[in-house]
Amino acid sequence: MQIIQPHYHAIARTAQDYERMAMSGVVAVCEPAFWAGFDRRYPETFIDYFAQISEFEPTRAAEFGIRHYCWVAVNPKEAENTELTQEVLRHMPEFLKKPTCLGVGETGLHKSTQNEIDSLQAHVEIAMKHDQLVLIHTPHLSDKAHGTKTVLEVLAGMDVNPDKIWIDHVEEQTIESVLDAGYWAGMTLYPVTKCSPRRSVDILEKYSTERLLVNSSADWGPSDPFTLQESIVEFRRRGHSLQEAVEIYHNNPCRFLGQNPKWDIKPITIREE
Repeated sequence: MQIIQPHYHAIARTAQDYERMAMSGVVAVCEPAFWAGFDRRYPETFIDYFAQISEFEPTRAAEFGIRHYCWVAVNPKEAENTELTQEVLRHMPEFLKKPTCLGVGETGLHKSTQNEIDSLQAHVEIAMKHDQLVLIHTPHLSDKAHGTKTVLEVLAGMDVNPDKIWIDHVEEQTIESVLDAGYWAGMTLYPVTKCSPRRSVDILEKYSTERLLVNSSADWGPSDPFTLQESIVEFRRRGHSLQEAVEIYHNNPCRFLGQNPKWDIKPITIREE
């Protein structure tokens, strides 16, 4: 089975991670710009980082037969530095032209401050101006419902194309509002602060899967990119067909990401003899 790894923070990335992903059927990784574990102080630091994920990482992943794509943004954790944010935003369009860059992300909210809201709006405006996809972070745990509501309110006041916006880290309390507003909803499999593989399958069984994405990560916190495979195993264990699994874990990412012409991996159908 072919798998798209739609969301792979890679602070702790190793060659072994790529190798294991390739062995488990992963054909592509999509890495959003992420917080480094500390607040960056200089625009040049972001620019070097964007160059790493848009130019160097594709060559590493290719050694294992994996396509590597990326997103660029100022993470909401760092949006309080407004001068820094504006300077990075000024340089972002040059990276949106890179052959492996799929759009703007992850932007969004952390503590839902006014500076974060302003940054989110600026990121979305750039994305819509350049006809780009958008990946939006929603806050953790107790702030998630309020933060998600604020994200939806911000987007409702803007001229956006919901088809091109992926609102991430949804859970039981937030998924309905995101889907009702017409956006794509992403479930991030993360042991402590987001969603577990078993809960992700519970959600997949409850809601229409037409605009649902399942993703995992490997970063500075307790995380494991192979929770995505755990979700697939749990989904199949409950009796869902191979084609149903392909629709969710491969074809849905292809449908969303394929809105960017740089993404040329197509949905697939399993033919059973």
